[in-house]
Amino acid sequence: MNTSPLKDIGLAFFRISMSVLMITHGLPKFQKLISGNFEFGDPIGIGATPSLFLAVIGEFICPILIIIGYKTRFASIPVIITMLVAAFIVHSADPLGTKEKALLFLVSFITIALLGPGKFSIDRK
Repeated sequence: MNTSPLKDIGLAFFRISMSVLMITHGLPKFQKLISGNFEFGDPIGIGATPSLFLAVIGEFICPILIIIGYKTRFASIPVIITMLVAAFIVHSADPLGTKEKALLFLVSFITIALLGPGKFSIDRK
């Protein structure tokens, strides 16, 4: 499929910038996990440690995969699920302004999942 190079540059910019922003939320959780501190919320009733582990996957590991464009659509799914939990369970009673960040990430990663990584990715090599 012959597409405009600007479209592929735009897709790369969008997926990389959104993933870098997501990593800023996931890095503290990753550091907490590797330090052995498993204190964390339990929003879906599976326990604090599994919840922390899943949050690290959704907010740190998968965004790294999305940055390099490896299995981008598949890697977007845990991020989407994490943001669904953040917006509609963790912040369910909060005003829109509080849950807005999770909703913006949710919409962004749904867009990445739908559009794919573009030409500038490992997926396209």
